[in-house]
Amino acid sequence: MLEHVSITDTGNDRDVRAPGLAALAGLVADETRAVCLLALLDGRAWTAGELARHAGVAPSTLSEHLGKLVAGGLLAEERQGRHRYVRLADTRVAQLVEDLAGQVAPHPAHRPRTLRAASAGSAMARGRTCYDHLAGRLGIAVTDALTALGLLSAEREPEGRTDGAEAGPSASGPTASASRERATGFLLTEAGLRWFEGSGIALDRATRRPLARACLDWTERRPHLAGAAGAALCRHALDAGWCVRIGSERAVKVTAAGERALAELLGIEAGSLR
Repeated sequence: MLEHVSITDTGNDRDVRAPGLAALAGLVADETRAVCLLALLDGRAWTAGELARHAGVAPSTLSEHLGKLVAGGLLAEERQGRHRYVRLADTRVAQLVEDLAGQVAPHPAHRPRTLRAASAGSAMARGRTCYDHLAGRLGIAVTDALTALGLLSAEREPEGRTDGAEAGPSASGPTASASRERATGFLLTEAGLRWFEGSGIALDRATRRPLARACLDWTERRPHLAGAAGAALCRHALDAGWCVRIGSERAVKVTAAGERALAELLGIEAGSLR
């Protein structure tokens, strides 16, 4: 961690955060490390060997890259026997990777080389996890439905209101909890809070993490729901069998039970999920 130093202590007007920002950018500015960070957006822990095969590099090379990412605070690791597992350090790192990846438009000249690659790409575009929330056409469909029903708003908080981070749910009711979404792109409305409760989807309203946040979807080029609400919805969808993981990456598929549930709860037509 950088020591806290005031600008006046430096003898010039340079922002003391500059070295740290440059170091962080340097960690991401390597294609092999970028491949690892993107792969770990599935929210699961990977072994070093799995990441080496995925990145197409030798285990010794990958180990060196992982060491830098762990030392830089982007990854957390744990060892079980002879296996070394790594995952994204926390939701802030996931948000950073998501936001950076969202700025990269798909290369127009890129085409899948095999039928398997084309099928995998199609599945990822249809529905996937983006760290701990839903993305792809599935994520957009859910976000659009929540917005259309007045459960989610794209409007930001009015200026002058507190962010409510220190206030518990009892301070001012649902409004205080919802106010944390200021400047995140989405606001979970009071009706939305009641919807989560009525749908049996556990929502952690005491978290300092934004309840709702907009995350730019790299295939749809539109924001989908992230934050604590997006994570709760994704977790419930997987636990309840509305969605199942397919393939070895982040793709998910909506089940028949999921189609019925999403139609009943959000009015989403089954055809838009296939």
